[in-house]
Amino acid sequence: MFRPDANSPIAVKLRRWRGRFGIAAPRVAVRTQAPWYLRTLGFAVGGAVALALAGWVFDAGRRIAGFDRSETAQEIGSLSDKVAELEAEVAKLRAANNASESNLQIERTAQQQLTSQVQMLEAENSRLKEENAVFGRLAQDGSKDSKVTISRLRVFADGNGGRYRYQFFVAQNADQRGREFKGNVQVVAAVPNESAGGMMIFPRPNDPDAGRFVVAFKHFSSIDGAFTLPSGVKPKSVEVRLMQDGAICAAQTVNL
Repeated sequence: MFRPDANSPIAVKLRRWRGRFGIAAPRVAVRTQAPWYLRTLGFAVGGAVALALAGWVFDAGRRIAGFDRSETAQEIGSLSDKVAELEAEVAKLRAANNASESNLQIERTAQQQLTSQVQMLEAENSRLKEENAVFGRLAQDGSKDSKVTISRLRVFADGNGGRYRYQFFVAQNADQRGREFKGNVQVVAAVPNESAGGMMIFPRPNDPDAGRFVVAFKHFSSIDGAFTLPSGVKPKSVEVRLMQDGAICAAQTVNL
């Protein structure tokens, strides 16, 4: 009868197969299989407990290291309130500063206007004093041969277009005080020979503005007027006459 070798592969497999039965067979444990949802719930509970434990450990570590979350939040809130208070104070100070600057600017403008007015009044006062002194001297020292005296004649161009202005002082002589002088101003402009025959007299014949050359005063006065020459014509000299009833009462000439 044929018997296989004890170390042959077939003999080894037979021994293993027989070992699964009988006394030498390994012990088998029977356990109840848990449902999948209970296992999932258990994993979830375990994960939550782990996370809570980790958070507690983290907070404990922060407290041990001096970084308490509640204290930090309280300090941040306190600093935020302080910042808001400082910002409000800065806004009030800025508004007060703007108001002060506005008031200061108004005061400066008012001061400049007052200074300008004072300077104008001082200049006007000086001019009036000078004119009064001149008029008084003319009234006292005037010649008895004439009723009035002309002084300080000025003639100057008034912009473009041939317009000229004249200014002079006139005063009655001593024996004419208290009497009103009524007359008119006559302007004689000496122009080049090739223009208007060498002389132009204002007011012109049939001048519609002849009334602006009429004057009336007592004691003394300042006379101011204007005349217009043709464009491009420049006078060599200007004579101003004070006329009354067609006669020359006083005259003065200025060269240009």
